[in-house]
Amino acid sequence: MTKIVLALIGLFASLQLQAQNIDKSEIQEPNGSAINIAVSKFDLEDGNSFFEEAEDSERKGDYNEALTLFGKAAFEYNAVKNFNRYGQAVIKMSSMHYQLGRFTDAEQILLNVALKNYSKTGNRAGVMNTYNLLGKVYLANTKYTQSMWFYTQQGILAKQLKSNNSYIESILGIAQVKIKKKDFTLALRDLKSAEWLANSIKSTQYKTQIKDAREMIASKTTSKKVNPS
Repeated sequence: MTKIVLALIGLFASLQLQAQNIDKSEIQEPNGSAINIAVSKFDLEDGNSFFEEAEDSERKGDYNEALTLFGKAAFEYNAVKNFNRYGQAVIKMSSMHYQLGRFTDAEQILLNVALKNYSKTGNRAGVMNTYNLLGKVYLANTKYTQSMWFYTQQGILAKQLKSNNSYIESILGIAQVKIKKKDFTLALRDLKSAEWLANSIKSTQYKTQIKDAREMIASKTTSKKVNPS
């Protein structure tokens, strides 16, 4: 599946180059000189239409159909060089693989397509958000070292971009990794830091997530005391 996904993305890029070479018409001026005018055969509205249909399929839980439609949207956006929307569609493709439990495919799209797209266009916020998603994907795939690294990189960029929410999310991601590794004391410290930061910006959106993480730690430590091994 990974090879197929990367081949399709490669096809998007190659077709874009073909479109640049083919979709040019020459107009002769009265003095005989030629003017090259680029004419795109692809319509941005087609991409938007596919994206909307994909989101509808996603809401219905039909992730395979959504994946196909997000792929078509990515193709159209890439063709018209709308790299912001292209990145959004690619991220959605990764998300659909994640929902389907295809963590390796999600990882490959994020690393080889989304991250490269945002790096090439200088979209540091896009890179930061991709780091967060990679942390999430690696965590789900029990690759804790990689997950920790990407959450940490997200936090570094969040500080540079002065994004408080993203920085809190990076701390919570790191706490989740530590919970999986049974580093409960360190995880609790991270949760306390995230809670303090959230309170400092008067945000309540992480309250439930922090509460659930603490309850998970409590349940695991209680179980360990009852059943020592």
